[in-house]
Order: sequence, then structure tokens, then C-alpha cells
Amino acid sequence: MEIVINTNQTPEAPAPVEPAENTVIKNDGFWPDIDLKQYREESRQDGTITQPRVIEAALFAINEVNDRLAIWRLTQQKQGYLSAAEVPVEKLNEESTRIQLYRTAVFCLMQARLTDRFRGFDTTGTGGKRADSLEPTIDNLRRDAAWAINDIQAINRMTVELI
Repeated sequence: MEIVINTNQTPEAPAPVEPAENTVIKNDGFWPDIDLKQYREESRQDGTITQPRVIEAALFAINEVNDRLAIWRLTQQKQGYLSAAEVPVEKLNEESTRIQLYRTAVFCLMQARLTDRFRGFDTTGTGGKRADSLEPTIDNLRRDAAWAINDIQAINRMTVELI
């Protein structure tokens, strides 16, 4: 009996998951809906993270951004604006820059949550080092979200006082 081992083959990576449904998260009417396909394209998510996990991250991020913008939203609604798209601001690519900033804030918080949640799966020595190396990435994503939220409200990103 002869055994032949072919060392030229490499194991195939699992096929990316194609989201079949729930690609748009409906928002509250003031803020825009969030398209998960757009998130996957912009953040280069190939589908290896399952759709339910992406949906959970989206709901978390939308809730956090909406909460942090609640007072600003109420102020705009008192002035008669029914949606963020109606609030006067410059447009880029025929879209309100506030809508673009809102999407940036949500996408950054989604990515931070997904990275934070799933960085610890590999608990070997190299996995621990990789998890530690992701910490600055997570912090940068949260910072970018905070900046986008501040920019929506037209407030400074940082306050410095001389003591």
C-alpha cells in the first residue's frame, strides 16, 4: 500500500457569509437608516463575521450615537426640522455632511465593538500579542466616532485650559 502526501495544497479559507436579509437597520426617522452592506464595503468586512453579530454591533452603535446626540436632536426638532437631513449644512456628493458624519460615527463604533468583542478568540501567546496590538485601533475608532459626534454638533473636539 502506498500513501501519497501532496504538500502543495493549502487548506481553503471558509467562504464569506453572504448576508441574505436584514441589510438595513431602520432608525428613528430623524437619523438615517444604516445600510449594513455599505458598512461591510467601507470597513472591508468580507462576511466572515456573521450577520447577527454585525446587526448587534449596529444596534449598539446606533443607540450610543443617538443617545449622545439626543439634546442636539431635540434642539433641531424644536426649530422645526423633522430629520437631520433637513438641518441646514453644506453638502458633499449631494448629501448632508451631518448625515455623512453620523454614518462615520456609527460605523466606527460598530468596528470598535466587533474588534473588541472578537479579538480574544486566539488565546495563544501570539494571539495575546495580536489582541494587545488591536487596542490602539479600537481607541482610534472610538476617538473618530467621538470627533464625528462633536462635528455634527459643531462643537470643538478638544478643550484645553491653562491651569
